[in-house]
Amino acid sequence: MEKRFLLPDYLFEVSWEVCNKIGGIHTVLSTKAKSLREDLNDRHILIGPDVWRESEENPEFEEDINIYTDWQIKVFGEGLRVKVGRWKINGSPVAILIDFTTFIPKKDEILSKLWESYKLDSISGQWDYIEPTLFGYATGCVIESFIRFNLNSRTRVVAHFHEWMSGAGILYLKEHVPQVANVFTTHATVIGRAIAGNLLPLYGQLDNYDGDAKSNDFNVVSKQSIEKLSAQNVDCFTTVSEITARECSQFLKKDVDLVTPNGFDDSFVPKGKELIKKREEAKTLLIKVSETLIGYKLPVDPLIIASSGRYEFRNKGLDVFIDALGELNKKELTKEVLAFILIPADHYGPRKDLLEALNSGKFLENNASCLTHNLHNPEYDLILNRLTKQGLNNEKSDKVKVIFVPSYLNGNDGLFNKNYYDILIGIDLTVFASYYEPWGYTPLESLAFGVPTITSSLTGFSLWIRKNNQKPSTALTIVDRDDSNYNETVAGITDAIYKFSNFTAEETKNARNSAFELSRISLWENLLNITGLLMILPCTLQLTEPICSLIQPDRNLLQIR
Repeated sequence: MEKRFLLPDYLFEVSWEVCNKIGGIHTVLSTKAKSLREDLNDRHILIGPDVWRESEENPEFEEDINIYTDWQIKVFGEGLRVKVGRWKINGSPVAILIDFTTFIPKKDEILSKLWESYKLDSISGQWDYIEPTLFGYATGCVIESFIRFNLNSRTRVVAHFHEWMSGAGILYLKEHVPQVANVFTTHATVIGRAIAGNLLPLYGQLDNYDGDAKSNDFNVVSKQSIEKLSAQNVDCFTTVSEITARECSQFLKKDVDLVTPNGFDDSFVPKGKELIKKREEAKTLLIKVSETLIGYKLPVDPLIIASSGRYEFRNKGLDVFIDALGELNKKELTKEVLAFILIPADHYGPRKDLLEALNSGKFLENNASCLTHNLHNPEYDLILNRLTKQGLNNEKSDKVKVIFVPSYLNGNDGLFNKNYYDILIGIDLTVFASYYEPWGYTPLESLAFGVPTITSSLTGFSLWIRKNNQKPSTALTIVDRDDSNYNETVAGITDAIYKFSNFTAEETKNARNSAFELSRISLWENLLNITGLLMILPCTLQLTEPICSLIQPDRNLLQIR
């Protein structure tokens, strides 16, 4: 049979992070939407949970009763609570937010049905499993309702589900609407993250681990069950990197059909004079807050470095970063280092004394904390304890000063009141020494904003760069890391920062320019051949080929997202 490459008529894309910023998947979806809109327009529909249902307004979502108006009336009559509108990002794609809480009274019935149909093991699942599973199930119901009301049997429909949190939607559609072609992308495996987060060696011992057995050890049996069933029952199974593909084969007992690297859309990255202006604004703000907090003036033009991401102390390499700062503090530096740890934690608002000092133009006196926001139970905080262990106390004689910002930088943190990107642009160098990082958006984001970065070899992004870019660059330093070379990794990170601190102004400028140029190979427009986007055809066309054989590769850059 001759292969045919066709766009789907409709593409549904489902994730817990649609209009709900938590991690890297939010970046995947929000930066990809503009490229997809060029060919699919409003037939690319994103679906997420209505987590703001009890608030007045979701800052990322704008409801619009004029989009699919008749269906909105119909779906409401079916007892499904949805909001239809647009995601307030570049491209303004259609988004449907689902209030899945209406399914809670039926949860036992739903979970029992999933056991009967697929042997989904929900017995030990807690609410952090039950809520996403109900969301996924509700998504299946919503897609079914949309198709039956708006489309016909010959409409080519693809539903793309991200992560196990949406997996129940795959199982629902397979049983109730089998003509829909399903794609499942796991951005990390439940077991891989658990092993790494519990300080066990992952990579050297990978072939010796059994996913189902380890799920009992870590009390994630239900999450492992739904992730495994999603992978095994989907039409096309993908993951974001070769390093995670190995985990999928071992833990989920299913080889991925495709490895699909993540891309980036730089349309919101400022250029020219605007970039210079925003960079100066960010640097000025970072230094002002720092000086006010530590209680004294910093030398002119300190080297501003940062690490950011989820609060996964080992997985994100925060231990390595802090230990490297401790080693750096012992060196003879030609330039002082101002290091920011931008890691959201359990805080309860910005420090009032810091706000008052900023407003009055005075410095805090006798301040013994590097915190910008108040933490619950700071005595148990891993970052603070590691900083103390390394003697990073922001003494005036220290060459390295550290500021811990335990808040999401969403423009409304109460202190900086800028989003992450508007802070990132003022950083001179970023460090992401991750141990477990299936892809690694943070170093890619840095490069896109012209910020050189240091990362480890245990990220999907760094491995992909090594494979696809052979040119040496001062913009990206990849430090080799494995299960047993912790001290060598710390030394490598320390040396890389030290080397950058000695760059001349011209070398720094060249590194920034190189960072921007290097990020170009990861633009969505270079990763996506939109006309071959996802050529999975619905089962109703009675194809004789395996569904994944209809996906067209292009220069090793993969077509499905």
